[in-house]
Amino acid sequence: MNPNKAWWIDTNFETVKKNLEARNFECFVVEKKEDVVPLLEKLISKGSVVSCGGSMTLFECGVIDFLRNGNYSFLDRYKEGITPEELGEIYRKSFWADYYLMSTNAITLDGKLINIDGNGNRLAALLFGPKNVIVIAGKNKLVLNEEQGLLRVRNIASPMNSKRLSKNTPCTQDGKCHDCLSSDSICSHIVVTRRSPAKGRIKVVLVKEDLGF
Repeated sequence: MNPNKAWWIDTNFETVKKNLEARNFECFVVEKKEDVVPLLEKLISKGSVVSCGGSMTLFECGVIDFLRNGNYSFLDRYKEGITPEELGEIYRKSFWADYYLMSTNAITLDGKLINIDGNGNRLAALLFGPKNVIVIAGKNKLVLNEEQGLLRVRNIASPMNSKRLSKNTPCTQDGKCHDCLSSDSICSHIVVTRRSPAKGRIKVVLVKEDLGF
């Protein structure tokens, strides 16, 4: 990597880590996506009940396959042939999980998590329920402030996720947010998490690579 790019990443990760910790988040920094699973092996006790939110980052880091290894009671929202009723039951059971894994749509340099959600199950679990929440995020999720975070969420993350999910929304046509009220919209809830009320309940894993949307 170009040394100037490496300096920028290291400097901003140090800033974000310090600010997250000041807001009661526990923060870990890893160099690459392959480092995520070994870290999770240390953080998650075998036999734990584990659930997750919808996330391409988790797939890219090998987290879903890791959770299927038989060492955990995994509430697997991605299992083949799952019905809408079964998925809804997993959403509800997730509130009693020992660990809930997810990514975030943006992280501000001063340590806030910014997210947008359709059903609200992912953000509900982030806010309350599971004993521990582990948020995994690549360097592409870093933004300067809340304003830039909301711009990123609306005009980068949401259009790409809508396209991935084959939604019939204006943003899947031109890649821009129209603040639509479409029945296919995945943007029902916008949440800024400015601190972890219980110290260390929310753990953030920062990865020095681009991950997810």
